[in-house]
Amino acid sequence: MEVLQQAEDFRQECDVLRAVLHGKPDALWYQPTQFKDWTFNDVIGHLHLFDHAARLTLEGPELVRSFFAEIARGRAGGDSLITYTRRWLGGAQGAELLERWQGLYEALADEYAGQDPGRRVVWGGPDMSVRSCISARQMETWAHGQAIFDCLGVVRTESDRLKNIAIMGINTFGWTFANRRLEIPTVRPYVRLASPSGAVWEWGSPDQTDYIDGAAVDFCRVVTQTRNVADTALCVAGPVAQRWMAIAQCFAGPAEDPPPPKTRFLQ
Repeated sequence: MEVLQQAEDFRQECDVLRAVLHGKPDALWYQPTQFKDWTFNDVIGHLHLFDHAARLTLEGPELVRSFFAEIARGRAGGDSLITYTRRWLGGAQGAELLERWQGLYEALADEYAGQDPGRRVVWGGPDMSVRSCISARQMETWAHGQAIFDCLGVVRTESDRLKNIAIMGINTFGWTFANRRLEIPTVRPYVRLASPSGAVWEWGSPDQTDYIDGAAVDFCRVVTQTRNVADTALCVAGPVAQRWMAIAQCFAGPAEDPPPPKTRFLQ
């Protein structure tokens, strides 16, 4: 069976984040980031927890449902997601946490690589395909990793793996509005993005008056809410495109607002 490319893309995304953290002093792992003051420990712990959940999807739906039910019970009892995650980690922090995360993400990539891309798996929200599930893990790794790169003052070298995230942004156009109980626009903006390699990615009809044009990395930052659209160089024209980019959300869960302008930046 052909190897699922999105599984390799996920692995490589994790490797990039691991490399920037490797060898960093323990004290740095307690550094708050611009994302909700999460520390480096919190970011990697969160990724590790949900990589664990993604691995459970291949073991059986009841295990996944039990996992999310346990989190829900903790939240109902007053736990924040971070409090729950810290307890689940059993005290693992810093270099130990990095090693544990690496071992799990490599195993997850290996196991997903040989799966049928169309196989349906259970998740905390709607069921999804194996391809979508591992792409979501790449997206979350890239998005949460941005907070660490920003805090370190490091410009991440991007690659055309971003296309998986851009596709998620395109595919969640309707979800963005429905998740806020807003009417889904009948017009879908034309999107034209320049990839890191220089290739052009396009979605929709170029004769639309609503359109988004710019760098793929900027579009991905907006749909993952790591940047406010005002802090990007995207050209956004038309009322539907402007409304979309103001509230875009490619990840599951309750509606989240993007960061205010000038609050997420390279330090």
